[in-house]
Amino acid sequence: MLARESVQPGELLFAVPRAALLAPHTCAIGSLLERERGALQSQSGWVPLLLALLHELQAPASLWSPYFALWPELGRLEHPMFWPEEERRRLLKGTGVPEAVEKDLANIRSEYHSIVLPFMEAHPDLFSPSVRSLELYHQLVAVVMAYSFQEPLEEEEEEKEPNSPLMVPAADILNHLAKHNANLEYSADYLRMVATQPIPKGHEIFNTYGQMANWQLMHMYGFVEPYPDNTDDTADIQMVTVREAALQGTKDEAERLLLWERWDFLCKLEMVGEEGAFVIGREEVLTQEELATTLKVLCMPAEEFQEYKDEDGWDEDEKEEDNLTITNIPSLNISWRRLLRDSVLLTLQTYATDLKTEQDLLTNKEVYAKLSWREQQALQVRYGQKMILHHLLELTS
Repeated sequence: MLARESVQPGELLFAVPRAALLAPHTCAIGSLLERERGALQSQSGWVPLLLALLHELQAPASLWSPYFALWPELGRLEHPMFWPEEERRRLLKGTGVPEAVEKDLANIRSEYHSIVLPFMEAHPDLFSPSVRSLELYHQLVAVVMAYSFQEPLEEEEEEKEPNSPLMVPAADILNHLAKHNANLEYSADYLRMVATQPIPKGHEIFNTYGQMANWQLMHMYGFVEPYPDNTDDTADIQMVTVREAALQGTKDEAERLLLWERWDFLCKLEMVGEEGAFVIGREEVLTQEELATTLKVLCMPAEEFQEYKDEDGWDEDEKEEDNLTITNIPSLNISWRRLLRDSVLLTLQTYATDLKTEQDLLTNKEVYAKLSWREQQALQVRYGQKMILHHLLELTS
């Protein structure tokens, strides 16, 4: 979407009335979806919207037919979930994307066969055989993943079930940038796209999909921002990788057993988990408390740990060293820095290539231009993560 004239901050770009939103309650089978809401509950929370889309797509007189005509061709979506598994693993190894996609694919299959297909078969008058397809369901999940909006909850509602996603015509045309120039605002009657920065005539209007690292953009939307444009980019250090690095430093079985005891205690404190990750941004540690507590517990002397454990963690004022930021990493206790460094080195080993290989590809414009679109996008994901990890190596040396 381009600005036909210059736009000033605060200026209304367009408004979408709530009646034009495609959601479970606005579709033609809204009352049925509401009655069956209990039976349609799932891990994703998306089933009612997906059933609404399946119904409206094959309804000849659907109110949203003109909207569907603007959709991308479903068979040409570029999410990694549609890539061949070999290509996905080869290009995105170490980034976290292949693991996220595998979970998605398993959940999609389970959700479709256990909830969606039985519901459609129970209402054959509402769902033609043409839409009873796992492949189509798979494609619609990707559309919802990439194009839907989640209305923010009020503070008092945050403990409740999250809102179902909405399809918002016009708003979903806008592309994403970390340094966006427009934002969607919600009111009782309309959703309003408002400029947040001056937008010169002819320039593109960018919304934000949230503070998204490149691996998340790749996973959910099928594109990334080229380095160094994505100021929200992050790199993950798996929590179990820190445990592995700590175990490497143990000298005998007694030390190993004590380290496992420390890890179990961190699990009890809900600071770590088998599938969790410490998230490092370019300028901040997004999981500051979890990483600081983990380094402290895994590195403290044995007697101190027993006291700490007996007290279920201390309630004393946080020590300055526990305030873990990117800038104070060089001043951390040497044992903390060593464990963090070893964890970074183990993380870098999960990639198929090293930083220099990526740099050579990016700096050689002729070679880069010959890469496929997927290869270019995957390269940007890997490179951004490795730059953050290598910065950590410098800070911990």
